[in-house]
Amino acid sequence: MAVEGIIGKKIGMTQVYAEDGSAIPVTVIQAGPCVVVQRKSKEKDGYSAVQLGLVEDRKVKRVTKAMKGHFDKASLPPCRVLRELRVDGGDEAKVGDKVSVEQFAPGDSIHVMGTSKGKGFQGVVKRHHFRGGAATHGSMFHRAPGSIGASSFPSRVFPGMRMGGHMGTDRVTVRNLEIVEVDVEDNVILVKGAVPGPNGGYVILRRSRQ
Repeated sequence: MAVEGIIGKKIGMTQVYAEDGSAIPVTVIQAGPCVVVQRKSKEKDGYSAVQLGLVEDRKVKRVTKAMKGHFDKASLPPCRVLRELRVDGGDEAKVGDKVSVEQFAPGDSIHVMGTSKGKGFQGVVKRHHFRGGAATHGSMFHRAPGSIGASSFPSRVFPGMRMGGHMGTDRVTVRNLEIVEVDVEDNVILVKGAVPGPNGGYVILRRSRQ
């Protein structure tokens, strides 16, 4: 059983046309090729997983001694991007096995995991979709959050109160996206709809289990 996932790099969005002439928005993802760098087992590590390394054209620089030893143990050249995927205990993937887009086909359903775009510090209107106050008639309450708790009781702010703060750079999973097209020669997958992260960001594509 092959590894049912692969590391990809988001290229951008475009559109393709179906046979009936309708436009389909798609995200272009450079997926793989990847190589199995490490195999983790339930007996030794407590869970079953494989560590994948993304094989890229550019040479990896500044490899630490620890990472060099890690790749030397697998007899593989260093990879800059590593991701781990859980697998079944009966998975036959071995260190050195190649993982490519050949395992996917148009019409397949996949989950895409990535890191969302960073927005910096944002207020409650943008971060939590608060409505805000009136914009006219001398109002001085436009984008303020309002009361965050009474002073007499409980005399504190409850944990989880929606307030301004850091927004973005979260791990996001978009489920059950449809594969529109697969280009095995160029290692490119066209996925219907949007996926998390900026152009150039790394994502994980994994086959959804119905």
